[in-house]
Amino acid sequence: MQNIKVDEALWASSMLPEGIVERWFIASGATIKVGERIAEVRIEDALHEIVAPANGRATIVAAANTIIEPGAILATLDTPGRR
Repeated sequence: MQNIKVDEALWASSMLPEGIVERWFIASGATIKVGERIAEVRIEDALHEIVAPANGRATIVAAANTIIEPGAILATLDTPGRR
């Protein structure tokens, strides 16, 4: 199991300590492919796409409209061959 996190670098130029999960492009339990756009987060006025780090089945942890901090876990990813 692998965590899909918000990259802390997205806050490099932000004055606010938090952001928000704007929306998900997948449903919880969906099978995703590496590089696939899966979510969008807003930090201040900027929208940032979150992409899948690997192939697998994603389980959403942070629902849309959830307030997030740098490094927050958005979802877990069950990758093939890992149990």
